[in-house]
Amino acid sequence: MTHIIRNNSLSAPEPMGSYSQEDVVFLLKNLNEANLERSNEDREAAIQTGVHYSEMLPVEYQPTPEYLQLFHKTLRESAERIAYAVGIVSEIIVKKRGFKVVLASLARAGTPIGVLIKRYIQHVYKADLPHYSISIIRGKGIDQNAILYMLQRHPDDEIQFVDGWTGKGAIRKVLIEACEELQSKYGIQLDDDLAVLADPGYCAGTFGTREDYLIPSACLNSTVSGLMSRTVLRADLIGPNDYHGAKFYKEWLDSDVSNLFVDTVGAHFADIEAAARKEADRLLASPEETAITWSGMKDIQRIQQEFGIQDVNLVKPGVGETTRVLLRRVPWKILVDSLDNPNLKHILLLAKDRHVPVEEYEGLTFSCCGIIKPLKETSQ
Repeated sequence: MTHIIRNNSLSAPEPMGSYSQEDVVFLLKNLNEANLERSNEDREAAIQTGVHYSEMLPVEYQPTPEYLQLFHKTLRESAERIAYAVGIVSEIIVKKRGFKVVLASLARAGTPIGVLIKRYIQHVYKADLPHYSISIIRGKGIDQNAILYMLQRHPDDEIQFVDGWTGKGAIRKVLIEACEELQSKYGIQLDDDLAVLADPGYCAGTFGTREDYLIPSACLNSTVSGLMSRTVLRADLIGPNDYHGAKFYKEWLDSDVSNLFVDTVGAHFADIEAAARKEADRLLASPEETAITWSGMKDIQRIQQEFGIQDVNLVKPGVGETTRVLLRRVPWKILVDSLDNPNLKHILLLAKDRHVPVEEYEGLTFSCCGIIKPLKETSQ
C-alpha cells in the first residue's frame, strides 16, 4: 500500500464548470480575475520565442453558425459510435481494476470522456466512481497537489487517468515521467496507464479504438468541456499549495453544449453494452493488439524531415490535434490522407474559414496532421 503524504494546506476545490458536481469535480484554482487571453498570433510568437504555453490562454474561437451546425450533425451521426468506444474503455477499466477506482481526467479534453466513463459504469454496474478533472502540462508535469488531494480523500482506491485521444504521445510521456517523479519524491506508486477513446498514436494501453476518427468534443473548446479554459501554471498566480489554474467562462452558458454532448452519447449506452463488453474481452485477450508501439511518431519524423521543421511540437497529428491547431494556433498547412475522408468535414470547413491550405499526403498513418507555422526561417 502506498504511503500517503498528507498536505493539510490543500483546500477543498471551489465548484467550477457547467457539469454537475456529481459528474465531475475540477481540482483547479479559479483564475477568472486574471487577464490571460492573447490573440493566436501574439500567443504563437510568444510560444516560439520561449514563453511556456501554460502561462497564457488563447482567445477562444467562437464558431460560425455553419460550424455549429456541423458539430450537431456530427454528434447525431457519431453518438452511438462514441458510446461504443466509451463502453469498451469502461469495461476494460472495470475488468482490470474493479470498482475501487478514482477517475482522473486530464483537463480539458479528457473531462467529457471522464464524465462519460463515470456515467457508463454507473449505468451498467450501479457503481459510483469518484471523478476529478486535473491539470497536466507538457514541460511542467502533473498537478501534484491534485494527486495528493485525491489520494487523501480516497486512500484505498487506484487512480485511472483519462484523456480524449492521443497524437504523438507527448502527454502520455509527461504522465509516465510524472508518475516516476511522484514515486521518487513521495514514495507514491501510481499506474501511468492512460485510458482514451481513440489511440491512433499507439501510445495508450486502454482505448476504445485506434482508428483516427472525429470525437465531436474535439470540434469545440470550452463550450463542450464544462465551460473551462485550458489550464494555467504561472508562478505569480499559482502558489505552492494551490492547484493549477483555469477560467470558468460563465458568460458563454447560453452556447454551452457540454451536457448535451454527454447526454446524447449516454443515451446509447443500453444499445451498445453487450457489444462493448464482448470487444473489451477480445482486446484483453489480445495483447498483440493493445501493444504500445509509439508508431505515430514515425509519421511525425517523416513530416519534420520533408518540411524542414526543427521543433517537433509544431507537428500535430490526428483529427483531435489538427482541430486544436485550427482553433487556437497559427496553422501553416493541413495534411490529409484523403480529401474524401468523412472524418475530416469539420477540418476542411475550419481550414476554409481560416484560409489554411490543405494537401493530400501519401502514406499518412493518421487521418490528418496540422502543421503550425514556424515563425523562424526553416530549411524549406
